Amino acid sequence: MDDQHEHGTNTRLAHTEYQAPQGFSAFSCGIHHASTVLFKDVAAMRARSWQEKTSYTYGLHGTPTSFTLEAKLAEIESAKHCILAPSGLAAITLVNFSFLKQGDDVLMPDNVYGPNRDLGIWMHKQYGVMARFYDPMIGAGISDLIRENTRLIWVEAPGSVSMEVPDVPAICTAAHARGVLVALDNTWSAGLVFPAFERGVDIVMQALTKFQSGGSDVLMGAVLTRDEALFQKLQTTHMRLGFGVGMDDVYLVLRNLPSMKLRFDAHDRSARELASWLQARPEIQKVLHPALPSCPGHDVWKRDFHGAAGLFSVLFDTRYSEGRTDRFVDSLKLFGIGFSWGGAHSLCIPYRIEQMRDRWKEKGNLVRFYVGLEDTQDLIADVEQALAQL
Repeated sequence: MDDQHEHGTNTRLAHTEYQAPQGFSAFSCGIHHASTVLFKDVAAMRARSWQEKTSYTYGLHGTPTSFTLEAKLAEIESAKHCILAPSGLAAITLVNFSFLKQGDDVLMPDNVYGPNRDLGIWMHKQYGVMARFYDPMIGAGISDLIRENTRLIWVEAPGSVSMEVPDVPAICTAAHARGVLVALDNTWSAGLVFPAFERGVDIVMQALTKFQSGGSDVLMGAVLTRDEALFQKLQTTHMRLGFGVGMDDVYLVLRNLPSMKLRFDAHDRSARELASWLQARPEIQKVLHPALPSCPGHDVWKRDFHGAAGLFSVLFDTRYSEGRTDRFVDSLKLFGIGFSWGGAHSLCIPYRIEQMRDRWKEKGNLVRFYVGLEDTQDLIADVEQALAQL
């Protein structure tokens, strides 16, 4: 304390001269909470730049905790830059608002993640951005859909719910020939089994809510790129929108990252076993799992991927009504009924896919499975007893 003045109790509660000794080291990253970030002097405050990842300016723009997660995610995805967002949808919004303005055109696959589809329609009505939906299996043919005002093409690999695997390199080649950016929702592969940037993608979006979190308890997203100019645009939009993430949530993702590949591989093995078992069942008309030949784009998956996630869908035989397939889902005991996935617990959801798609031609009710970390034979037995309820 000041030798000339003894501070009062309230001041001593708010201030301390103690500083922790240097040299502490641990496997886990510290949780640095901050709205206010302190500068060493006025000159440092005036020299600040929120765009620099080498310094700290305000809690919204990052602390050592969030910078660490961004660096790790960039390494996993082989990117140079990463920005965190409050959710997967927020990450999608960040991309759209960074590269689209009134009068621009954006192409989305017909099997795009539902909230992204709704966002595109809303942006058209609210801001005059034209959103058009294309056949996800169009490949190089997308060149015929590109207009003078097309600025962005979204791809998903595989597609949401219906699981088609698009020819991403062909789409990227066609887009780049016309000066159009390609953004990929790479959530299914978690950046582990599909090297997006090597396949030609400009921007990658991830829902960290899924495998990176692994606990079904965190909402977070990320946008990654290798391009400095694209990163600067994304970062400016991120700041203007005021997107921030909580450091406790960031810590939860950091804590679970070291086990992500082990968990992902376990989900993959179990899901393939269940999918193969379902393929032999008379109640199932088609299994939509990218690693099986029955899934559209399977050959592309074999060429471009080196693994699969725990998420796939099936089409029931047309003799089963929606009421009967709903009864199947209700009869499952180990599969919860709920959205999102990527955690330890298995899930199952029926979809009215024909109401979600413009170009859906398949017959039979669609049910999507997410295979968690339960014993595979227990999951198979559960599905078998539920099929008996049909």
